[in-house]
Amino acid sequence: MNSAHIFTVYAKELRDLLRDRRTLLSMIVIPTLVMPVLFFAIGYIGFKVVKQARAEQPAVMLLGAEHDPALAAELAAYDEIRLVEPTTDWRARIANKRLRAVVEIPADFAATLARDKSAALKLYHYEGELKSGLALRRLRTFLTDRRTTLVEERLAARDLPATLLRPYDILSENVAPPETVGGNAIGGLLPYLFIILCFTGAMYPAIDLTAGEKERGTMETILCSPIGRLDLVLGKFLMVLTASLATVVFTLLSMGLTLLVAGNFLGAAFGADAAAAASSSGGSSGVIALLNPLGLVGMVAMIIPFAVLISAAQLAICLFAKSYKEAQSYVSPLIIVIIMPAVVGMLPGVELDLGLALLPVLNLSLVSKEMVSGVFNWHYIGLIFGSSCIYAAAALWWCVRMFNREDVIFRT
Repeated sequence: MNSAHIFTVYAKELRDLLRDRRTLLSMIVIPTLVMPVLFFAIGYIGFKVVKQARAEQPAVMLLGAEHDPALAAELAAYDEIRLVEPTTDWRARIANKRLRAVVEIPADFAATLARDKSAALKLYHYEGELKSGLALRRLRTFLTDRRTTLVEERLAARDLPATLLRPYDILSENVAPPETVGGNAIGGLLPYLFIILCFTGAMYPAIDLTAGEKERGTMETILCSPIGRLDLVLGKFLMVLTASLATVVFTLLSMGLTLLVAGNFLGAAFGADAAAAASSSGGSSGVIALLNPLGLVGMVAMIIPFAVLISAAQLAICLFAKSYKEAQSYVSPLIIVIIMPAVVGMLPGVELDLGLALLPVLNLSLVSKEMVSGVFNWHYIGLIFGSSCIYAAAALWWCVRMFNREDVIFRT
């Protein structure tokens, strides 16, 4: 192995990569420019939709108003909702999102309450629909407050204290550090995002340096050069690895700058509501404080062996292809293999243990989520890093072996 030859191949492939628009697009443009634009666009649209839904008076239908005129009058005076005339097709109207919720008063409701008995109201809504959910929440608040008032009146009529039914209050206090809470909330998303970017960043260079060389007819020329096969493989591998890690680094820098300006941008774009939300979380600095800085560094360090693994594996797989298009068909389905363990790592209740610490991708997702939350289980971290290095070394060995097989290289 000659380091000078490896660097020569690496420098040559790096120059070619910087001339390739597709690679630059996937490695620099998308993570650096497109990701922040998507972040702000999605945030802007989401904020506007929720703000508009909260400002709207949801249309609510009252069935059986004649069974309790007092309740009907109070609901009509409640300015958080808008009562509409009863119709027989109210179920279809809820399903079609023309009606947000329905309150049904049973026939014996008022009479049952007058006898100091328990009665039941029924609320109909659209499960999972934003505006219907807001209407349901407002109705529950109104009816709960009215029920509390009724109970207090009954107790007062019997000269009983209101605390009779609530002898004590239950208070809760969060004792976890802010970065732990924030890490649990978004810590699973970051490794998922970086794993995908690591894969996509390596994909196009791996295809171009193998199947692309075959398609252009330059593979034989490179093999005739006075450079050992191992040096050639390692030079190409380092180029793919550089593209993979560069994609992650550019994304990390871009996300950091995005978080720095997010608070001020949202405050200027959305006004007082966003400013209040930003101040409650500490503004832009509060957003950054949600993540443990040492955990972010540790996550990037843990991604390096995975980048080696995925770069070597893609380089070897793409070498089997005879054309650029065929290599894409080989590599593209691998994204499912990568995504599924990363998604499992995002699920609530999935905790890192000895068995999961040995599963590639899933172990990276789980340990990264913990580190970003400020939790450092060093024995698991060492085990995962060591096993990831073993998997990466095996993938690199397989890649070198494939390059030494003439039937693979000259498969045309």
